[in-house]
Amino acid sequence: MTTSQNSQPTTTPEPTTPSTGQEPPFLTLHSTVVLLVAVAIGFVIGVLTALTSAPPAAAVIAGITSAGGSIPALRTLIR
Repeated sequence: MTTSQNSQPTTTPEPTTPSTGQEPPFLTLHSTVVLLVAVAIGFVIGVLTALTSAPPAAAVIAGITSAGGSIPALRTLIR
């Protein structure tokens, strides 16, 4: 029996990096701005909730919820 084998050398594709030899950024500028604004919104809402004499846990939950909830809106608003 004769089997035919493909004798082409296997090459691994090179990662796509800029021609300057630097790695791409971990986060894009757009993602960084959206996340920073979301954290600021969450902080403000958390502080305002704490000032209403709510329990500290409720203020933290309000801040985290508002930060997470604002990300989809900020993603479409900030371009």
